[in-house]
Amino acid sequence: MEFDSFVLAASTADLEEATAATEHADAAEFRMDLASDPLEALDDYDGELPLLVTNRADWEGGEADDDGRLTTLEATFDHDAVVAVDIELAALSPHGPDVPSAVALRTEAREWDLSVVASVHDFDRTPSVGELRGLLSAASEAGDVGKLAVTAANRSDTLALLSATHEATAAGRRVATMAMGEPGRHTRAVAPLYGSKIGYAPPNAADATAPGQYDLETLSTLIEKL
Repeated sequence: MEFDSFVLAASTADLEEATAATEHADAAEFRMDLASDPLEALDDYDGELPLLVTNRADWEGGEADDDGRLTTLEATFDHDAVVAVDIELAALSPHGPDVPSAVALRTEAREWDLSVVASVHDFDRTPSVGELRGLLSAASEAGDVGKLAVTAANRSDTLALLSATHEATAAGRRVATMAMGEPGRHTRAVAPLYGSKIGYAPPNAADATAPGQYDLETLSTLIEKL
């Protein structure tokens, strides 16, 4: 999956839900860090949706600790349904925070012809416009798609994110952006108009994996109408 056009991903820890999400989704994000036995679930998966696998680190808002986290991700690469992997930008940065490096994992993913989504999540704020530009540039250089999820406190934050998304897209970068929280909720539907290449939504609203997510059917409908 090249992410040349917009992809709506059903975000779930239950691959049975992914199988049922075919009507509204183009792909499924398998949140391995939220699943009880993700590798066994993957072995049993025979659904139609291609999978973006994510094993979100606890230091990036997920529930996976670093012990075996990257090894578990690597174990998914030979599954026919897996077409992309999410790796945190911090783990790909030569001068980033003190976290285990995933540079070798990125190389391995590309040897399997998987796309790499290099992701950044800020659960506290929306960085300045300059920081947004820098993060999107770094993430899109580190991966095939640079993902940036921030927390919006007001409409100014959402405008800053959409502006940075538009600039990055105009510069030829493939990015996926969204603002978390109620003030930024509408960006999940609007950001594709500014070039965002991936949207995420849970099949059921009660299973949201980030603040402000629409359920999959609602987001699909909103994007289609826009």
